[in-house]
Amino acid sequence: MNRILIVEDKDSLRAVLRKTLEAEGYKVEEAADALEAAQRLRTGPFLMVLTDLKIPKGDGHEVLKAARAEDPRLPVVVMTAYGTVEDAVHAMKEGAFDFLSKPVDTAHLLLLVERAAGQRRLVDENILLKEEFAEKFGMPRIIGGDAKLKALTEQVRRVAPTNATVLLCGESGTGKELFARALHELSPRSGRPFVAINCAAIPETLLENELFGHERGAYTGANAAKAGKFEMADKGTLFLDEIGELSQNVQAKVLRVLQEKSFERVGGVTTLNVDVRLIAATNKDLHRAVAEKTFREDLFFRLSVVPLTILPLRERPGDIPFLVDHFVARFSRDLKRRTVPKVSEAAMEDLKSCRWPGNVRELQNCIERSLILCDGDEILPEHLHLSPIVKAAPEAPPPDLAIPLSASIAKASREIETRYVQEAMRRANGDRTRAAEILNMTPRALNTRMRDLGL
Repeated sequence: MNRILIVEDKDSLRAVLRKTLEAEGYKVEEAADALEAAQRLRTGPFLMVLTDLKIPKGDGHEVLKAARAEDPRLPVVVMTAYGTVEDAVHAMKEGAFDFLSKPVDTAHLLLLVERAAGQRRLVDENILLKEEFAEKFGMPRIIGGDAKLKALTEQVRRVAPTNATVLLCGESGTGKELFARALHELSPRSGRPFVAINCAAIPETLLENELFGHERGAYTGANAAKAGKFEMADKGTLFLDEIGELSQNVQAKVLRVLQEKSFERVGGVTTLNVDVRLIAATNKDLHRAVAEKTFREDLFFRLSVVPLTILPLRERPGDIPFLVDHFVARFSRDLKRRTVPKVSEAAMEDLKSCRWPGNVRELQNCIERSLILCDGDEILPEHLHLSPIVKAAPEAPPPDLAIPLSASIAKASREIETRYVQEAMRRANGDRTRAAEILNMTPRALNTRMRDLGL
């Protein structure tokens, strides 16, 4: 986004200003009066507005007001002749970014343009900080010693300096956003915004607006234009988490941005161009979604230029001790503990034996909980409060193929039936009549089955 609007009624000055700005690579739009300026502003977005205070069909104050109505973040620089500095100061009180005295010093003009562009970037990044980030920017730490994780980290380092689109696949909680941030921070775009949005967390009716923004008046309540995440990520990286949740309509618009690097805001007619590196993530099987026609095949191929799969924690148990040590140190600081507790051998064995369906996120929550419950200098198994769901079931031995299949089925069926009867008796506190009701059997039939099962 490098469009600048010049509002000046003198053709000669407009020509000089245009030539100066275009020589620096900016795109220039012109308006000769306040009315034309208001019309031009509606075709935005602009990087900044440069307006004279004394213009036909209104004045610079009206241009400033129109600019702020279209986009409250849009910097406006007012030009003033000698003797009207008081008007310029008044304009700044109304929200102008700065003023420029006539005759215009082109070096000063370019300095103001650069400052205005810098302020615009800072404002955008502050908005992103408030909306999206709970943590500070910085190079994320990918923690672990497992050989599979090291191989994945090496792939990240190789692909990061390129502009290739990356598709991160993996279960929920494996750290897909962490890897996306690493890709951004190791790329030439690291000094530009990293914008993250969870496609599953926003209703379908609002997601298009969040991604592409809207123009003023696009719908009821749209009192000012709003930039979408694609605009905010210009020259940087956009991370679309849970991209498998996109509707077909939004999929088509994302595909167009990938192919043409352009789009229109909701309710807009002006085509906007952006330079964005896209990183997507999903915990869905997109191959299956393509086969079921719920995800566009052409978009899938565009996204998966470099597919990276992040393995679940249960498939890289060697990372668990590294992660545990990291989380213990981190939450000890957060909780302002005087000493960092040690993890007992028994507790570590329990942690390593779990299956962790919630992956790293679940392990992190477990360690935070244990530090809250632990009063001493050692984390014990009872501090972990592990759910039976996460505890690993013993691995079943391979079947003995010498035993006929029918006999194996009969044995398995008998074991399952035994467990059902035992659980019903437990719930009925030993009352066979009540247990029979739970199992939807007669008391006589239950007595017979218990005798046959040796119970």
